[in-house]
This record gives sequence, structure tokens and C-alpha cells, in this order.
Amino acid sequence: MEHGKTTTIKLILGLQGIDSGSVTINGYDIQKEFTKAIEKVGAIIENPDLYMYLSGYENLKLVANMYKGISKERIMEVVKLVKLDNRIYDKVSKYSLGMRQRLGVAQAILHKPSLLILDEPTNGLDPEGIKEMRELLKDLAKKEKMAIFISSHNLAEIETLCNKICIIQNGKVIEESDLAKVKTQTQNQYKITVDNTQKIEEYLAQEIQIKNEQEFIIQVPKEQIPEIVQNLVAKNVKIYEIYKEQISLEDVFLKKTGGNKID
Repeated sequence: MEHGKTTTIKLILGLQGIDSGSVTINGYDIQKEFTKAIEKVGAIIENPDLYMYLSGYENLKLVANMYKGISKERIMEVVKLVKLDNRIYDKVSKYSLGMRQRLGVAQAILHKPSLLILDEPTNGLDPEGIKEMRELLKDLAKKEKMAIFISSHNLAEIETLCNKICIIQNGKVIEESDLAKVKTQTQNQYKITVDNTQKIEEYLAQEIQIKNEQEFIIQVPKEQIPEIVQNLVAKNVKIYEIYKEQISLEDVFLKKTGGNKID
């Protein structure tokens, strides 16, 4: 389904009825103890709700009024965190998309949540906006000790940000693991650059894939590389480079889903 990710978030936040299964946040069931479950959660679904004709500060003040005991000091602390100090008294209509997105995050973290849920946080942002958002989220996880749950179809973005991933296909979880673990599940693959690949297949016992006149690919454990180098040097092959190819999250995703589009 097209909106698998947003639907999942709405289910987690209790914004949509759950047909089967359950959602537990900080030990509380979202259906049975909604207030306690949602108390320490901040979220932005799709786009942040902002009043364009008000200043950034006034927008934050409105949200602060919905909670008990959020001081002016806390508002300004959050403003600093999202790096909007210089523009917080300007009207939101004058903000760039990236600034609006960061103001949305500021609204979501005013009450010091332990969990922040974001739906496509970098969608529509330019490279600078994406970089700022990425730095902000890393900062929040570190400084505010916050768990951040991000839904995104931008796999390269997820790869730079997250340490755990969950891949959903047709409404079913097909992978849930540490990102590093998922990426090491594939065999070690090395690209070796030599002066000539013409006779390489004769020289090596291992199965290889010739890329071009100078490069070939080999899948072996790291421990076998010195032996391969020795064999090639003994045959007077000049070795210029050995590069361990990093498998991307996109490669992992395509492998797990059989190349189907992401939910």
C-alpha cells in the first residue's frame, strides 16, 4: 500500500484503530493507557502544523500552553537546540522549508519526550536543509537522550542517521535488526585493481568476476586476501588497489524484498 509508513505511525500514536496486535510505549499499552503511553512522545506526521502569520516564538508559546510547566527558559533552550535563535521572532511565512521543519521539531520536543517520531523529516528539503536536519537529530539523540523513530523511503538518508532498521513489505516486517549487522550479513566483497586481468582466472582458485581490463571482484573472507596477493605477485601481476566494497542499505533492501518498491 502506498501509505504503509504513515499508517504505521498513526497506529503507533493511537490516531488510527488497531485491528490486531498491540503497541506499547514506555511499558504502556496505547489502547488501554493512552494518556500514559503518549505522555513522553513527540511527533510530526507529514508536515508540522504551523501558523504562518505568527512568529516562530509565538508558535512555540501556543504549543507550550498545552503542557504543564513549560518555562520560557525551556522554550529558549529548544530554540537554541534547533538553531533558530536568530530568526525566532520573525514570522514563519518568512522561513525556509528547512527552518519550518526545525521549528516543527522544536514544538515536538518542548515537553522533553523520550521518544520522537518523524514521518519523512527531510522530504522536500534542499541539501543544506537535509544536512541541518541530520545534525539536529543526531544532536537530540545525544544531548536530550532521545530515541528517534524515523519513517522514510530515502535509504541513503536512513543509512547516515540510524543504528537500527525495520523494513516493511506489504504490511509485514521482513527485517528488523541493527543496521551494521544487516550490512555484514553479506559476504565480504573486494574489488582488486591490477595491470591486466587477462589471465587472472587461471592464477586464482577462487571464483572471480572480471569487471574490465584492470579490475575484478572477488568474494572471500578477509583472511584470504594476503594469500591472494602472494599468488598474484608470484605470477608477476602488479596490484594497484584492493578495495572492500561496502554494501549499501539500498542493496540490502533490494535483496530482502526481491527488488520490490519500498513501503
